[in-house]
Amino acid sequence: MATKPRDSLTYSEPIATGEVTIGAGPEQVYRLVSDPVAMSECTEELRKARWIRGATEARVGNWFAGSNRNGLRRWVTHAEIVEAEPGRRFAYRVRTPFFVPISRWEYDIVPEGDGSRLTVTNWLRVPPWFVPLAILITGEPDRAGTNQANIATTLQRVKARLEGREWHR
Repeated sequence: MATKPRDSLTYSEPIATGEVTIGAGPEQVYRLVSDPVAMSECTEELRKARWIRGATEARVGNWFAGSNRNGLRRWVTHAEIVEAEPGRRFAYRVRTPFFVPISRWEYDIVPEGDGSRLTVTNWLRVPPWFVPLAILITGEPDRAGTNQANIATTLQRVKARLEGREWHR
């Protein structure tokens, strides 16, 4: 699904989602997904993260910065944690450093057998006027398709890492 034209964007539906069953308990899964510094090792576009504004952990209201990359293109985002329920749910909203909203990411964790099921959901929050600029900055005209593919890759890396298997970016 390609990013919709500016005049037809809707924000009520996620643009990308994915899930995986992991042989690790919900608390262990939460520890990884709620740590943006560690998660940046598992993701495609987010290449590095750091806590900002005095934050050192995942708590509602805390912020982190992300250094992102797509090929030769580089950009920075800031994210505010909006939900942090250990072992259950982690969510944050992303914006540009100059306050333009970008997206919302949610990680839901439920116990499943001896492990957990992790579901990642992503919503686009870019204002219509910013879509052409976002495409220029990221080099990605199909944000929905890219995020769908990136979620699938990230989930497999998270699974491998938590299950103690080798994996590479």
